[in-house]
Amino acid sequence: MPSKAIQDALETARLPQINTELPGPKAREIVDRDAKYVSPSYTRTYPLAVKRGRGAIVEDADGNLFLDFNAGVAVCATGHSHPKVVQAIKKQVDDFIHISGTDYYYPHLPALAERLSRLAPGDFDKRAHFGNSGAEAVEGAVKLAMYSTRRQKLIGFFGAFHGRTLGALSLTGSKAKQRAGFGRQALDVTHVPYANCYRCPYNLTQATCGAFESKGPHCARVIEELLFKTTVPAEECAAIIVEPVQGEGGYLVPPASFLQTIRDIADRYDVRVIADEVQSGMGRTGRMFASEHFDLVPDIISIAKGIASGLPLGATVARSELMNWEPGAHASTFGGNPVAISASLATIELLEDGLIHNAAAMGDYLLEGLRELERKHEMIGDVRGKGLMIGIELVRDRKTKEPAASERDMVEIECFKRGLIIQGCGSSTVRLSPPLVIDREQCDFALKTLDEALTAVAGK
Repeated sequence: MPSKAIQDALETARLPQINTELPGPKAREIVDRDAKYVSPSYTRTYPLAVKRGRGAIVEDADGNLFLDFNAGVAVCATGHSHPKVVQAIKKQVDDFIHISGTDYYYPHLPALAERLSRLAPGDFDKRAHFGNSGAEAVEGAVKLAMYSTRRQKLIGFFGAFHGRTLGALSLTGSKAKQRAGFGRQALDVTHVPYANCYRCPYNLTQATCGAFESKGPHCARVIEELLFKTTVPAEECAAIIVEPVQGEGGYLVPPASFLQTIRDIADRYDVRVIADEVQSGMGRTGRMFASEHFDLVPDIISIAKGIASGLPLGATVARSELMNWEPGAHASTFGGNPVAISASLATIELLEDGLIHNAAAMGDYLLEGLRELERKHEMIGDVRGKGLMIGIELVRDRKTKEPAASERDMVEIECFKRGLIIQGCGSSTVRLSPPLVIDREQCDFALKTLDEALTAVAGK
């Protein structure tokens, strides 16, 4: 297919178009070069070599078109190369590309800080610090919690992913291989089970764990009833860090009482609550922040991924009275880069101008379709999600709930062969985190493809 025709097809395509074997010859060449020169620590399930993208469609190096239901791991909230975001980036590049916000002033920093302060949960004054990634946003949140409390201990949750820098890695409790080989952890963190109601680690139900009672669920109460009385004295605990919807752990949606009980416990002991909204924030769940679904008001919130439609930017937003550290206590040369902030301001306008609403509507539509697939396919053990943050947990047996990890990987590959880009999380969960621009036709294609992939894997 001629280059111009490929470009035209990309601009107008709504659904996939596979023209070669996968991977094609150009993609294979890229994969081979990557294997020789790039760190082998990266994880890839299938050989997608991207050349360009528009909206929810990406084109690979051989001209094949795919429907993207991963969005660069929940980063491309406004789709690939949204014209308004591209325009904002180009305009800023023409003005200037960088001047360190650590040392100088420019209007972009307070403009985005003010916007985020108003958008973040909580009817109080807030301030923002900017970094380059989700891990940096988490590092900033933890440093601020320690600085403002003069305490050192932290509480996190099994299944959590907060980043791979040494500090954030101490908080991450997702996979053993992420920690293996790096020695003792940098921070003093105690992990407890997250509210995974499908696989309750305490073998309780919401009816028996306290989730429907004022005392709150057992998995939250264990912080006060066990940790504070044994290994984590409350007066030494700086913060509890929690994902309002757990991402890498399996796209787990907790009962609202879980997060509200954590908030109540923290208030009683002057412990900070950090909401890691790196993956769940910026409209992903049908609200600007997932915390809003649960009436959770954190003291500190970590934001990244969808904040700038693909440009590297992270933000730590906190109560103004907490973010009162001295000049030089925490800073970043590249954090708050003016090009990234321009992309972020354009992104927020698009989110507020209909994309958050679309995420909620398309999320409901997908969940309805997935529950129909759940009735058809015994391999689907659970379907859950908020907005366009949806998890499909696969099992080998619905009674024993044995995770179908290898089958999940096979479903990913079968979807790739059919032109649908998805990714896994947790032990055996398929995650759907498409751009917030998707429509019903694209949802229908995704549901059809998942149906076909599950049928193919079940027959092997």
